[in-house]
Amino acid sequence: MSIYLDVIWLLNFFFDALLLLLTALILKRKIVKWRILVGAFIGSLVVLIVVSPFAAFGSHPLVKLLFSIVIVGVAYGYKRFRYFMQGLLTFYFTTFMIGGGMIGVHYFLEFDVQVFDGTVLTQSIGYGNPISWGFVLIGFPLLWYFSKNRIADIETKQVFYDQIVDVKLEIDDVTLQLKGLVDSGNQLFDPITKSPVMILDTTKYEALFPKTLIEQSKNIELLTNDPSESHKWESRVRLIPYRGVGQEHQFLLAVKPDQITIFQGNEENIVKKGLVAFNHTTLSTDGEYDCIIHPKMLISSSIKTAS
Repeated sequence: MSIYLDVIWLLNFFFDALLLLLTALILKRKIVKWRILVGAFIGSLVVLIVVSPFAAFGSHPLVKLLFSIVIVGVAYGYKRFRYFMQGLLTFYFTTFMIGGGMIGVHYFLEFDVQVFDGTVLTQSIGYGNPISWGFVLIGFPLLWYFSKNRIADIETKQVFYDQIVDVKLEIDDVTLQLKGLVDSGNQLFDPITKSPVMILDTTKYEALFPKTLIEQSKNIELLTNDPSESHKWESRVRLIPYRGVGQEHQFLLAVKPDQITIFQGNEENIVKKGLVAFNHTTLSTDGEYDCIIHPKMLISSSIKTAS
């Protein structure tokens, strides 16, 4: 059986470099190329130890741990203990994640299986055949890319959910418990009172509001006519001008609520002044939030800390 040591060493060097790079991307650390390459070179030296007379020594868990410590220290440096441990544990996490993925895909696609006397057996030919090497060479980069994108998706989702807050809206005898998205893109103000405007998805709550008010919010021109039926919230109604992309100036109908309370962690933010605009299109197709919060509502609110 022939062992191409140079090829095996080069593959391990390449894989270690990718694992160190993925670890740096996960931790959002500055990538210093020469550090990554030196760390990968040190990690690849394990291959040489395995085929040397010190093979038993090199395969010991403590030696592997020592190598990992040196690799991470070289690749990212040492600033403080917590910083170093984050790098070490994340390096192990990425290694297990990619390695586990390789094993999972291998057994998912494995057809070289025999059943003998009720026992499942797999066949192995030498140190590796062209198919297995091709699987490693193609599968590892694909799994690396897949893992990188999945982690980025998780981070994006986490940032998104960090902006989701609980909202309690009180208007007369209507009380709504909502999920709100704090969006810096919402810059709607009442031009007269300068009150920030919260946009409410009324598709779920139309039955709770006066019918005439809903009709007026759908057809703003009805406000210029004498409505055939008045409603009890007439004194609360405001018109908010806005301009969409590629559109001329339009208006949203808004009402002045009795109170808006925004919950963040153990804090209750009572909005001192604010309006609620009616929107008749679904704001979140996944139903993750019911309204869009103006960021000024958090700045101009009084805070109560829950005991």
